[in-house]
Amino acid sequence: MPSSSKQHLQTAVCIVGNGAIAKTAALAFAQAGQSVTLLGPPPAPQGSGPEASWDVRVYALNHTAHEHLTALKVWGAMDQARIAPVDAMVIKGDGEQPGNLNFDSYGAHTDKLAWIVEDRNLNQALDAALRFAQNVHIVSGRAVKLAADDAGASVQLDDGSMVKAALVVGADGAQSWVRGQCDIGLDYKPYRHQGVVSNFECELPHHGAAFQWFTCDRGIVALLPLPGNRVSLVWSAPDMLADTLCREGAQALADRLAEFAAEKLGKLTPVQPELVRAFPLTLMRPHSLVAPRVALIGDAAHVVHPLAGHGMNLGFGDVRDLLEAITGREEHRSIGDERVLARYGRSRREEVLLMQATTDGLQRLFGANLEPVRAVRNFGLNLLDKMPVVKRRLMSQALGRH
Repeated sequence: MPSSSKQHLQTAVCIVGNGAIAKTAALAFAQAGQSVTLLGPPPAPQGSGPEASWDVRVYALNHTAHEHLTALKVWGAMDQARIAPVDAMVIKGDGEQPGNLNFDSYGAHTDKLAWIVEDRNLNQALDAALRFAQNVHIVSGRAVKLAADDAGASVQLDDGSMVKAALVVGADGAQSWVRGQCDIGLDYKPYRHQGVVSNFECELPHHGAAFQWFTCDRGIVALLPLPGNRVSLVWSAPDMLADTLCREGAQALADRLAEFAAEKLGKLTPVQPELVRAFPLTLMRPHSLVAPRVALIGDAAHVVHPLAGHGMNLGFGDVRDLLEAITGREEHRSIGDERVLARYGRSRREEVLLMQATTDGLQRLFGANLEPVRAVRNFGLNLLDKMPVVKRRLMSQALGRH
């Protein structure tokens, strides 16, 4: 159970963070036989069940995430009635002759392309698993100092408690305290866009399809399937438009979406008329994923544009590769050994850089408001749609299969 009294703890792994990636890492390391201290505030109680409101924060989890959560016995603990499989993806360009690109599970040689999961549903299942996990100690508190040397690392809390570990894992989000303590440099690019999110009932069935519309001046509109005739909106909108969308409210937002969605989904009705949220969109590239006795995972290690929906999946890939580097180390090496952590950093470089380059490049390409550029990108979408081999390769990457 969470504890807040002054303590001095010795553990193999200290994980700083309280989000889904931090909790997944704690379970994975414990399952691998390592003692784990999870440092973060206790989870806030939340409603569950079909009568609960629909969370506006959702993730498109790929096969890597599905396999991890299944192995940890977390996937089956989630409320399955609140998970929507994605069977197809429909992408449309802009202009008088918009390009079209379609993916489906049959063409990708898989049963599902992804699964749309609410943040609350995922975290409740992770919290339940942690309550029964062996070798996991949850500590509530604020970290104030991180030190590392050849003997190990130590994290000091504001109440004087101390956690000593062979390895500290920073899973504390985009504004990572752990990353800052390690003086790891950061390339930061604000997109001057915000992700506007809300949920809607749709008049027509979505048939498990995710829809995405690229527009040059209004950003990128995505509608993701939820169970039943519901969809979750993620609109990557320029700052001024995002502020307007939030100020106008969900009904006005539904009216605006009719331009894109009416043909496929019919009339949209807000699930919670008062609930429209927005968050700033950025690109973050830390100069390293590791430091002495420290590894970064999740948003602490990378932040990408959400147009591909793979920020959370990159985090699950971090957990997988860090665990593989540690379990595959030589017997004489500590789990926080410099060479072990360097292997983790190398293993993540290609996938992370590819996703960052892809999402950033697409954002710039579809943000260019020039007719020649619009014609070229629409032509590219149509051409790609007629290249099944290339499409399967792209889908394999997106599914987490390498």
